[in-house]
Order: sequence, then structure tokens, then C-alpha cells
Amino acid sequence: MKKWECVVCGFVYDEAEGLPDEGIPPGTRWEDVPEDWTCPECGVTKDSFVMVEKVA
Repeated sequence: MKKWECVVCGFVYDEAEGLPDEGIPPGTRWEDVPEDWTCPECGVTKDSFVMVEKVA
């Protein structure tokens, strides 16, 4: 499971947690999040998110 961060506001989408309040169940991979989904904090689209690299 990966995490994706909004480059505009810093909101993090965690695949393991999903966003149940928005109808996205835990375990939903980023590529399975609807293309018309927008950041719940600032409203930008998915193309404004980058994968957060794991720190070793």
C-alpha cells in the first residue's frame, strides 16, 4: 500500500486507510480512485498528487 500527497496543500491519501467518508473503502489503490475525485482539502485533481517515497 502506498501514500499519495497533494502538492498543493499536503493532504495525504493512504491506500491502506482509503477515505470511507467519501465512499472510498480501505485498501483502495490510487489507480482505482475515480478520475473525477478531487482533494478533500483544496479541491485539486488527482494529477496534483505525487507518491510519497518510503523512508528506509
